[in-house]
Amino acid sequence: MAEENKIGLCPICSKSLPIKELVEHVDACIFFNTDDNEITKRKREPSPSKSHAKPKFQFKHKSPRDAEKQKILAPIFQRNRPSSSRKIVEETIVVEKENGSNKKKLSFSVPLAKQMQPKSLDDFFGQIKALGKDTVLRGLLGKGEIPNMILWGPPGCGKTSLSNVIHEICKKNPKQYRFKALSATDDGVKNVRTVISEAKTDMKFGKKMILFMDEIHRFNKKQQDTFLLSVEKGEITLIGATTENPSFSLNNALLSRCRVIVMEKLDCESLFSILSKATEALDIDVVDGNNPCGIINDDTRTAIEEEALQWLCDISDGDARIALSNLQVIFQHCDEKGKVIKLDDVKEQVKKSHMLYDRAGEEHYNLISAMHKSIRGSDENAALYWTTRMMVSGEDPMYIARRLVRAASEDIGNADPHALPLAIAAMQGCQMIGMPEADCLLAQCAIYLARAPKSREADSALAAAKNLIKNCQGPQPNVPMQIRNAPTKLMKDLGYGELEDGAEFTFMPPELKDVNFFK
Repeated sequence: MAEENKIGLCPICSKSLPIKELVEHVDACIFFNTDDNEITKRKREPSPSKSHAKPKFQFKHKSPRDAEKQKILAPIFQRNRPSSSRKIVEETIVVEKENGSNKKKLSFSVPLAKQMQPKSLDDFFGQIKALGKDTVLRGLLGKGEIPNMILWGPPGCGKTSLSNVIHEICKKNPKQYRFKALSATDDGVKNVRTVISEAKTDMKFGKKMILFMDEIHRFNKKQQDTFLLSVEKGEITLIGATTENPSFSLNNALLSRCRVIVMEKLDCESLFSILSKATEALDIDVVDGNNPCGIINDDTRTAIEEEALQWLCDISDGDARIALSNLQVIFQHCDEKGKVIKLDDVKEQVKKSHMLYDRAGEEHYNLISAMHKSIRGSDENAALYWTTRMMVSGEDPMYIARRLVRAASEDIGNADPHALPLAIAAMQGCQMIGMPEADCLLAQCAIYLARAPKSREADSALAAAKNLIKNCQGPQPNVPMQIRNAPTKLMKDLGYGELEDGAEFTFMPPELKDVNFFK
């Protein structure tokens, strides 16, 4: 870059000046307090030739501030060695001047997802239900008030980004808040107790400790009890982040003290806004594929098609971290100046779609429930979609097959007696041939069950029988004598297998003879 395109900031008065004038300006700004037009008039006197002569300038350590000035400006005044002094100035305060504005340049030494974390609510995209303009949480954070809360959502939905926004709020109110971030994957109960001890000290000076605990579900219930008393007393404000359902993974006592903020997967519109902001920060143009605006002929610029960005959003499954990581890989690979990165280039670099799934997590149960209810509702398209979604995500085919067998009996039952044998055959076929060949068996079974006539008679009658037995008052009724087996002479003598005189024959206990489970 040409010398005239480089500017520097004076560390004293923050004035922007060309690099060639910066050293003289700092000299005058600190020690002479002169105007800019005097800088060119003043000429530095030559250094004395005698070694014992008193130097022109001396730093006298009268105060810590003077000592700080000496540390900052000592290299600047060694102008007989311009290579060192000028290099220090350029490395610390030089910014690039482009298009008449100072623009921060990002690098790939740090993950792009980390660099693009928002610092204010205005820069936070998505989560309208939790952080929309009229929501309670946005109103509280806007006023600088931070409540106890548990952030629950899938990876890449903005939990860590929201904690970064809260961190910036704490920085703006250093006398009121102090922010501390821990992770349950790296920090244990000992670290939490250390933070709580620091929080108690801060309370004496009117300062509140904000503790962000990432992956809080990795603490067991006993470890989570460490937070209870401090949250109850107000010694800390707890912000927990989890990808697991808090109802199952967190202590109920802790949940009662915190507000659960449900965060959903980001939609494509929010992801596109995030990627667009990243390209702007990287100084990369976004162009229409049909009209690249002549960027191809400019060998100093790099651009990416809008269609390519949209495709990245579509395959990221609502995960902003995945989208930004894919974008970083693409820019690192296609770093040729004057090139427009097209959709085909992106597809070549990112071949596999990211699928959110966890065999033991919340999404596991959500998808299997969706498949079962689609079969019950006779929607063959939905039944096939959810079955395929689980197979593509890597679900155990035997688990899917077992649930299909259950649906064949529970939801179809005697309305179509062939459904249960078909489901059992599909399960046995999966066991014999395995995946990927078994995918067709599961699809055929799901479609058949969805189209079959439905009858929940057996399941409903079973539930009624269970309920009757469970709610029985006193001992359970005895088996009537007339339906008991009598394999021995003693049992025959006791009346087993015989109807008592004057008694009404019934297979049910006499006190339950009028019960009907099929009404």
